Amino acid sequence: MKNIIVTGGAGFIGSAVIRYLIDHTDYQVLNLDKLTYAGNLDSVASVADSERYRFVQADIYGKQVRDDIFVDFRPDIIMRLVTESHVGRSIDGFADFMQTNILGTYHLLETARSYWSMFSEEYTTAVTRPKNSVLSSDKIFEIFRIKASSWSTNIDDLVRGMLSR
Repeated sequence: MKNIIVTGGAGFIGSAVIRYLIDHTDYQVLNLDKLTYAGNLDSVASVADSERYRFVQADIYGKQVRDDIFVDFRPDIIMRLVTESHVGRSIDGFADFMQTNILGTYHLLETARSYWSMFSEEYTTAVTRPKNSVLSSDKIFEIFRIKASSWSTNIDDLVRGMLSR
């Protein structure tokens, strides 16, 4: 069973991905969302009671928060689906855009790199070592566009497709 962190999981794309993961896979899902203007927990209400779903309200900008989440949840995959993507908001609030889209992504990648580097080949096998996989919303859009005609495609195929690009 895989553990997947979805950042921005209360947003439009993130909530759809989380609902799919819970409804169609056996994966453990951690929804990590700051709950800004775009986040709405009602969008994941249908899966909120699942034993495989967990929600953490936090800003990924905080290093200790990220470190604690990674050590506790032990993610295999991270889907980075949080963005300040509304054009007007990114122009009016450029600092928020920079902090969320650029610095937030950087800090998340650094945390993932640091966490996954603890699993050296010397001490673990390929079976137990987490895959170094961080997926972002532009790839999600691309894969869903490509796979739109076949919604029966399982999430493993989608993830494999994203990782191969």
